[in-house]
This record gives sequence, C-alpha cells and structure tokens, in this order.
Amino acid sequence: MPRRLRIGSGAGFSGDRLEPAVILAEQGGLDYLVLECLAERTIALAQLRRRANPTEGYDPLLKRRVEMLLPALKRRGVRLISNFGAANPLAGADVILDVARRLRVPLKVAVVTGDDVLAKIGRDQTALESGRPLSDYGPLVSANAYLGADAVIPALESGADVVITGRVADPSLFVAPIAHHFGWRPDELDRLARATVVGHLLECAGQVSGGYFADPGIKDVPDIAHLGFPFADVDEEGNAELGKVEGTGGAITLATVKEQLLYEASNPGAYVTPDVTADFRGVSLREIAENRVAVEGGRASGKSPTLKVSIGYLAGYLGEGEISYAGRNALARAKLAGDILRQRLRDLFDEVRIDYIGSTSSHGRALDAAENPYEIRLRAAARAPTAEQASLIGEEVEALYLNGPAGGGGARKRVTEQVGIVSTLLERAAVTSSVTIKEWKHEPAAV
Repeated sequence: MPRRLRIGSGAGFSGDRLEPAVILAEQGGLDYLVLECLAERTIALAQLRRRANPTEGYDPLLKRRVEMLLPALKRRGVRLISNFGAANPLAGADVILDVARRLRVPLKVAVVTGDDVLAKIGRDQTALESGRPLSDYGPLVSANAYLGADAVIPALESGADVVITGRVADPSLFVAPIAHHFGWRPDELDRLARATVVGHLLECAGQVSGGYFADPGIKDVPDIAHLGFPFADVDEEGNAELGKVEGTGGAITLATVKEQLLYEASNPGAYVTPDVTADFRGVSLREIAENRVAVEGGRASGKSPTLKVSIGYLAGYLGEGEISYAGRNALARAKLAGDILRQRLRDLFDEVRIDYIGSTSSHGRALDAAENPYEIRLRAAARAPTAEQASLIGEEVEALYLNGPAGGGGARKRVTEQVGIVSTLLERAAVTSSVTIKEWKHEPAAV
C-alpha cells in the first residue's frame, strides 16, 4: 500500500500572499503543493485580457509565484498543481518554462485544457441563478466548465513537475493527486467524497489556519501577520490530519476547521463537485495536538450527470465617485450631498446607489439611531451601457467640492468595465479535456 500523502495549500485565491507557499515548499515535507487561484469573476476577467492580447489571460501573479517557488520545488522534489492558467493555461505554461530556462532548472509542464466551452453554450440555455435564458444577458465573453480530478490525473501520470490548468473545481485540485497517489478507481465514490472533504478544507489556504476567522477578543488568532498555510497528511481511505509548518503564525483548531468545512456549503448533505456529490454530515473532527486536527468520514450521495459552467457576460460600465466629510455634523452634510446627487442623476440612470461609509454602507441603515459619526465617506455608483455615461457619476461627485455642502475633500472618480457572472449546466459528454506536455531540458554549454 502506498505511503501517506502530504499535500499543501499554497494559495486560496488569485491575490493571495506568496511567501506562505514558499515556506510550505521549503519546510513542509510535501509531496504536492496546490495553488488555488481562480474564482468565477477571476476567470471572466482573464478572458477579457486574452481577448485583448492572445498571449495573456493567465493569472497576473503566475510569473512571480513560479520564480519564488521553482528552486524550492525542484530541490525538495515537490510537484506543483495550480489552476493559475485561468483563461490561457497554454500561454501560462510558456511563462513557466521561460522562468525555468532563465533559472537553468529542467522542467516538465503538463497543461490541462478543455474547460473553455463557450462554443458549446446556446443562448437559449437557462441561467441557474434566475431561470432566465442566457439571451437576456449581455454578450457572452466566457464559458468555463468545472473540470474534475479525472481531467488532472492524466497530467500527473505524465510525471510532470508542474500541472497547470484552467477552470478545475477547487477541491478537485486536491482530489486528483490523492486519487492518483493511491490508485483509486473513478467509481470509488466514498473515497472520493472523503478526499473532497480534505480538498474543501484546504482550498482556501489560510482560512483553515485562522485567516477570515479572527475576531479580536472573541476568536483570537496568534501571530496572524505571519499566517502559516495548511497541509494534510492523507491515508489510503481519504482520511487526513491537518497541520502547518512549525513556527508559522495562525492556528488550526476544531473551530477553524469547522468554519471552513461549512464555508460555501449551502447543502452539507449534498456538496456537488465534478468528482462526486459528497455528504459532509458524517465527518468527524478530533484535535489530536496543537495545530493538528484529524478529519475522518464523509461519504458519497451520488455523482452529478452534468457539469457546472461559469458564464461571463459584458454588463456595461460602472461609474463611481467618492468624497469625504469630517467634523461636527459630518453625516448630515454627507446626506445633503447624497440628496444633491440623487436629484441631478435620477433622470440619467435607472438606479443610483449612495453609500455613507462609516454609517450605513454595510447594513443599509445605522444600527444606532442617535449615531453621529465624526467622519463619513460618501460613495455614489451607477451602471451604464457606455463609459461616457458612467463617467457622469464621478463628475457630479467631484463638482460637490464647490457646489455642495461645506468641508468636502478627497474626491475620487473612476469608470470600470463590468463583467457579469451567471452559471448553467452542461452534460458531461459535451466536455472533453486534454493534456499537452511542454518541457525544457538543460542545454549543455557550447564548446
């Protein structure tokens, strides 16, 4: 029977910190390091970058991550898996090989493609969020199916040092090396369900170590400024022990693990992935040492015949403007400014949102009716079909300097193109993945 597998989580989103992954690679005793770098909006924006430049579309931090990680990965014999290929994993692989060539590190890269299914999506298909046809939305710019472990395992079988993918379901990035290492069959659903539990716990990296958990005086986390990212020691049945590198900040406890287990699990009895529909309700957790939690159980409740597809569409432009008011009566002056903006903009936009940051922006109302904050940041925003119309929001906010209440300052304005996100389902048979191998071998010096 193959030995236990140690797999680390080096990123939980595109903009995650870089150094915790290096610490894992250097000191974690890993077999695999996984970087989870995609979200629905992330890949849609990557598709826009690829449309503007066919050599772009991979994660913006891909090059920096690889430059920092590659020496440690090769020195320690750790294999890297990441969906930081985003909308253009083939181009991302070329960047990785350029780094390897510059660092004189022989490298084999396996590229998983097939998630881009835009050509297979009909405008009459239904958006899951609204029940409306996709034709009700703006022009489609992306459609990426969530591939599963079965798309990644052939890349691992190639012996590649680095596996780069586009849209692969977050836990599947972890399920693939676990299933590959232990030689599981695709129909061993209970094992795949337990591996999915492990993948779900690891996919957000620092969250299981106390990030996005800390609440001073209520849920304190030690040395959170130097948060250590987690790893899992996984056995042949898919059970695991979570831990982190000794000396790193953060904490792995029953509380942090429970919060992550339920994170984004709208139905813990039927957590649907491309690999399996997992039932989390039988999962047991045990704190076996400091920063060490055992995870056991989890079973399958089936396997979906369809794959989820994330759809990106052009949703016009967002115009924004901000200005601050401070001192006595700040909230009243900010509200007067908001009234002015509503009157001047109401005939130009279907809806103008006014937020009073520091008073009502999070909940839509002040929690204390007698509240009189000393400073308020007013934000106005509206969507428009053109950038020119959207820019009117910021112009009106800036004009408040001399045409609004007293004491306004720090005005800013901007216009950004908007990408909307919806999802639909596609039959598995319509989605075909493939693996491309790219390699750089050490070139002997010229004689």
